[in-house]
Amino acid sequence: MAPRAFITGLSGLTLTADERAFLREARPWGLILFKRNIQDKTQVTDLIKEVLEELVADAPVLVDQEGGRVQRLGPPHWPAYPAGAAYGRLYDRDAGAGLTAARLGARLIAADLAQLGINVDCLPLADVPVSGADRVIGDRAYGETPAKVAAIAAAIAEGLAAGGVLPVLKHIPGHGRANADSHDKLPVVHAPRATLEASDFAAFRPLKKLPLAMTAHVVFTAIDPVLPATTSATMIGEVIRGLIGFDGILMSDDISMGALSGSIAERTRAAIAAGIDVVLHCNGKLDEMQAVAAAAPELAGDASRRAVAALAARKSAQAIDLTVARREFAAMMTEPIA
Repeated sequence: MAPRAFITGLSGLTLTADERAFLREARPWGLILFKRNIQDKTQVTDLIKEVLEELVADAPVLVDQEGGRVQRLGPPHWPAYPAGAAYGRLYDRDAGAGLTAARLGARLIAADLAQLGINVDCLPLADVPVSGADRVIGDRAYGETPAKVAAIAAAIAEGLAAGGVLPVLKHIPGHGRANADSHDKLPVVHAPRATLEASDFAAFRPLKKLPLAMTAHVVFTAIDPVLPATTSATMIGEVIRGLIGFDGILMSDDISMGALSGSIAERTRAAIAAGIDVVLHCNGKLDEMQAVAAAAPELAGDASRRAVAALAARKSAQAIDLTVARREFAAMMTEPIA
């Protein structure tokens, strides 16, 4: 049987009996891990193995491991990495050095993840922040111009891929102009369409061939005055699939975030109806997980095609001397890695 069109979280460090039964019966396409699921290398590896016993062997296992404020794995068991803005500052001094550092940093992150069985990282960002926007993006962004952001994002995607980990492009078609944190409430952007196309959307176009992308829970009133991109057929069809030209797996940002309204089942159905391929649900609450599963269809048609293509894009990790690479990376960065 085909997997269902959603990615699920879990409640804690071990798989409960109820969760095991849920995974077996609901057949999510993949799993996403958060800090509540992460203790040390042995525990994470064992948890992933248990989950994959209930899913298909090559199911995607995701994590948000950006660096800076957003990294689910950290000291003492894993290295800390810089926020994305650090690569942007290095890029401003020496563009080649900035891209090399971004690529190598991502390659090292991939090595950390692949060792555990994590094969997808929700990275890179192509959000272009503007003055006065909510700081939810802030120093996670690589710069303030589409060309610079796209160049660094591409280098990070290359580094992940070289380590055998699939990248997820986020937050398409752009979260940098958002006036609120979508974890808490719905951001509404009133910028003219011409401005959005020249800046926010432009950063994503050079990255359109990446295998996966995550939507922004943001309303762009110049295109759809009511619905956020995640549940807007206009935004998905006209902008993400059309103007930007993205044809990989399109996953929602977390469907349980405060930006969205309606029940979890209603949100799931609305996202799928708008053109989302796979709904992401993160909080590990079993009743919500069950509601998502009941509302999510089996992967079929274009969504199934894209899912197969995305997983097929993952390659074996290229050889690397991690001791040497970590030393080189530390030397490249001119500020503390924290």
